Amino acid sequence: MPVRLKKLIGTVIIVALVVLYALIATTIASYRLAESAWYVHMLYFLFTGILWIVPAMFVIRWMERPPKHRQS
Repeated sequence: MPVRLKKLIGTVIIVALVVLYALIATTIASYRLAESAWYVHMLYFLFTGILWIVPAMFVIRWMERPPKHRQS
């Protein structure tokens, strides 16, 4: 797969991941943390704000992997 195509696909996946992850994290916070103290909200969003990096790391690693050379 060409490097430019790989980077385009990876970028689209990361943007979709961030949007979907933010919607899910905010929905969970709205339903579960509505009556919680401010520090619970802060800890929740700190944790979920860092947690999305794990799947993004795998996508970035895939994007940066050198292309396999075909053997003729």
